[in-house]
Amino acid sequence: MTRNESMRCLIVKAHPLDASFCQTLSDAAVEFLTAAGHECRLVDLYQSNFAPALTKRERQSYYSNFDASAITREIDDLLWAEAIVLVFPTWWFGFPAILKGWFDRVWAPGVAYDHAPDLGAIRPRLNDLRRVVGITTLGSPWWVDWLLLRQPVRRILKTAILGTCAPKAALTFLPFYKAEKLSQQDVQAAVARMKNVLRRI
Repeated sequence: MTRNESMRCLIVKAHPLDASFCQTLSDAAVEFLTAAGHECRLVDLYQSNFAPALTKRERQSYYSNFDASAITREIDDLLWAEAIVLVFPTWWFGFPAILKGWFDRVWAPGVAYDHAPDLGAIRPRLNDLRRVVGITTLGSPWWVDWLLLRQPVRRILKTAILGTCAPKAALTFLPFYKAEKLSQQDVQAAVARMKNVLRRI
């Protein structure tokens, strides 16, 4: 797939506030990718009232025939995507609960991967997913994330999630630090930086 080829892009936003920096980034991502000729779907997890908790029925069926009846739309979006853009805040150096729940429930067996018969290494299913861009905002300075904690969100996304479910997908991770203190000029620069990344989709 060439870089100039139109792709099916799923933008997943996970922030509760309409006036947030994440909202600005999400809006700009949809506008930019659409103008570039890509087909886009936006999933706003808070606006859609996505329930993040894995249900009892889903967990009971996890190792047999997974019951996906409550999340068919979300699964359709995931399987449709050739590229995913995640826009979310990092809270306590992890995913927001609603985004973690999207991974828990939607990246499910029979959807994102298959269990091995002996429950060994799982087998990936998201072979059409080619690009993932993780865009996250943090209140901390860069050195806390990089030097003290070694980018836990990036490592989990790259190794634990994409590495097992979509090994063909290239990850670009774009963190914005000290997000609460950004000036309007800083925000504009951040949007420009994000667009430079999205241009490579």
